[in-house]
Amino acid sequence: MSNEMNWMRRKFLHVSSLLGAGFLLGDAASAQHEHHQAPKTDKKNGKTAAPERDHQQALRQAKQPPGGYTPVITPDLPKLEYKMENGVKVFNLTAEVVECELMPETHMGPARKINAWGYNGSVPGPMIEVNEGDRVRVVFTNKLPEPTTIHWHGLEIPIEMDGTPYISQPMVEPGGMFIYEFTVNQNGTFFYHSHGAMQEMMGMIGLFVIHPKVPHTPRVDKDYAFVLQEWALLPNNNTPNTLAMEFNWLTMNGKAAPATTPLIIKHGERVRIRLVNLGMDHHPIHLHGAQFYVTGTEGGRIPESAWYPGNTVLVGVAQARDVEFEAKYVGDWMLHCHLPHHMMNQMVSMVGPMMMSHGGGMQTGKGMEEGMGIVRRGHALSDDLGPGFGRGTGMTTQEEKNVSNALGAQAGALYACPMHPEVASDKPGKCPKCGMALVKKQSSGVALTETEKKKVPGYPQDMMMIVDDDVVKPETYGLAPGWTASMMGMMTLVRVLPEDKYNDVMARVKAGKTERPPSMPEHKH
Repeated sequence: MSNEMNWMRRKFLHVSSLLGAGFLLGDAASAQHEHHQAPKTDKKNGKTAAPERDHQQALRQAKQPPGGYTPVITPDLPKLEYKMENGVKVFNLTAEVVECELMPETHMGPARKINAWGYNGSVPGPMIEVNEGDRVRVVFTNKLPEPTTIHWHGLEIPIEMDGTPYISQPMVEPGGMFIYEFTVNQNGTFFYHSHGAMQEMMGMIGLFVIHPKVPHTPRVDKDYAFVLQEWALLPNNNTPNTLAMEFNWLTMNGKAAPATTPLIIKHGERVRIRLVNLGMDHHPIHLHGAQFYVTGTEGGRIPESAWYPGNTVLVGVAQARDVEFEAKYVGDWMLHCHLPHHMMNQMVSMVGPMMMSHGGGMQTGKGMEEGMGIVRRGHALSDDLGPGFGRGTGMTTQEEKNVSNALGAQAGALYACPMHPEVASDKPGKCPKCGMALVKKQSSGVALTETEKKKVPGYPQDMMMIVDDDVVKPETYGLAPGWTASMMGMMTLVRVLPEDKYNDVMARVKAGKTERPPSMPEHKH
């Protein structure tokens, strides 16, 4: 088809978009898998709520297709189904505002929801899964309040289909439509996304997986895929701050741990995990309990001679990485970003100034205005504009704090008797009651009082919260009580189970059977 005909067709689709909207939206609904829950639209605000998790989704995704490849499983994300029309796989994709839930309501507080932008009621968007050589048609509808396009990241397709605004196509206006059509001649892990920078930060990305004509060897038994994202959310605002340079919510497939759904693997299986990152930060993803090989990038399969082993892979911005490993060791292994601040939820900048022994110092958690030298109060030489550590997300609540979170006021050593904790001294010595030598409390295991804790430099740091009961699902059955205390931020679990336990958990997943774990006492720092 000539370029002129392409442009004429786009113009026709744009002009007739309002007339055809109802028809195409109907097709989009019918194209969803018959078992997938249709997203619900709030009539008051027009936002589409992400569908609730269907615990049998992984089972349906894992069914062996006619092509013989191992289908990709996307925990917590749907797969976009298609219709065949004269040999073409036709997908219906809609950009829209979506209300998502990063973390459900727990006994610690309300659910953490966000107003994001996504596709077909999902953030990230649903996975598109095709085969090398397929002819693909994506009927795209824009239900956002501003123009947008779709870029097919890493795909070698005609320039008219590339999705670069104005360079390769006109913008798709609100209420408008555009048809993307191309043949895929590659295989590997790719993705689609808006080509507007701020729209990307609102969540507009989805996986695009192409299976090879001839399955790769060695063959994998399980194939998983994740999209890594980051969000800057103020405590009382559900809309992400797309201008932020620091982020306090980190997600895998739209969920923050411990709300992420664990991977269920049978001992001895070979596993592939596909990782895609589109944000502001790079993510060193670390797997416990196994060594993997990096076998693919956003450019496709790496020749086997160039594979290299490891247990941590850096997934840079706009990159994809495929890793493969054999599940040799039974256990509930963590898969997580190893950046310390990405292993937390609701991370906020520490308030300052950071305490020194003399009570002063540099402030932490400075905002964008301070970083740019903008005077909002005081004068150009005031302490407010002095040197500071790090960048904030605008959440600091006070300038002074009684307790140090960093360089605390140096306190004298604390000594106590292991047998008589009430006997304490600031100097070494012996217990007058039993004659035992007094030891430092920090190394003796004797509990510190709150007053004593506050004298310890750096206190407090890690504070763990147990919410097992609030995130229970079939895939979490059998996890150790209190497991959620270790799960925050960009994390999930790779559960390698012996055959009997694997069959038990998968039967529960199939039946949607959920059992709450034994209750655990609330942890106090």
